[in-house]
Amino acid sequence: MTDLWRPPCPCGADCLLAPAARVSSLKAALRAVAAAGVLLTALFRPRAASRVARGLLKAIGVRWSVAGAALRPGALLTGNHVSWLDIVVMMAIAPTVMRPPAVGPSGVGQGAAGQRAALADGGVAGRAAADNRPRLRMVAKTEVGAWPVIGRLARASGSIFVDRSRPRMLPVTVAEVADALRKGDTIQVFPEGTTTCGAHPARWRPAFLQAALDAGAPVQRFTLLFSTQKAAFVADETLLASLWRVLRLRGLSVTVLVDEAQRVVATNRKELATRLSPKRASRLQQRVHHGRRA
Repeated sequence: MTDLWRPPCPCGADCLLAPAARVSSLKAALRAVAAAGVLLTALFRPRAASRVARGLLKAIGVRWSVAGAALRPGALLTGNHVSWLDIVVMMAIAPTVMRPPAVGPSGVGQGAAGQRAALADGGVAGRAAADNRPRLRMVAKTEVGAWPVIGRLARASGSIFVDRSRPRMLPVTVAEVADALRKGDTIQVFPEGTTTCGAHPARWRPAFLQAALDAGAPVQRFTLLFSTQKAAFVADETLLASLWRVLRLRGLSVTVLVDEAQRVVATNRKELATRLSPKRASRLQQRVHHGRRA
């Protein structure tokens, strides 16, 4: 069904036909076993979702890198949506690019080294630091929470789920996002409302930009650039079919380009969506593909 909640993908399944090097079926099966091992280990030895996400990416043969600015606590993080892999990638990069607060809970400046020292403390101080450090949380459709592997990671990282079958609940979800922004969490959304073949200049849906306006929060853009369009999860493809294709890909990599956070200068969410046009994405993609990462 296609409507305001489920906009059509601007690029069809043709992008999945792009040529790409593949590994053998045996190698793909071994990757699947390795990924299952990561999840099984996490069940008995609980770890942060970011560590599980990194382990999964390594297990399935996906290399990742980040370029650009640090993520700002309390910012609305907005960018393109390519695949179910996006969720895992964004979880994986969070500890690498999350900017620590300039001032700690006690009013004393607390840099990254100070945070690490506090978190290493197994006592009350360490737990307090863990509870107060900035988090990267995501907005995802409710179906994601039921997905194997991805759903577990999404729930563990505190994702905010939106029920697209109940449009009247949208204001409630937007208010939940605004409240999380006020508390200092970085909230990541996909304003395109659908997946595309890559850094595609698809029209942004303005609904969740309202949360930034309500909370007085800055907006920070990112662009996911995969090494091949075959990583995309588009059209009517099933999750299992997409997963198997990813497992078969050789040398799959993704670069996350992060812009500096910018103050919101707009009177309404539609104007803000227009100002945050992702039309620059195609130029950035060309730079990365030619080995010149921003």
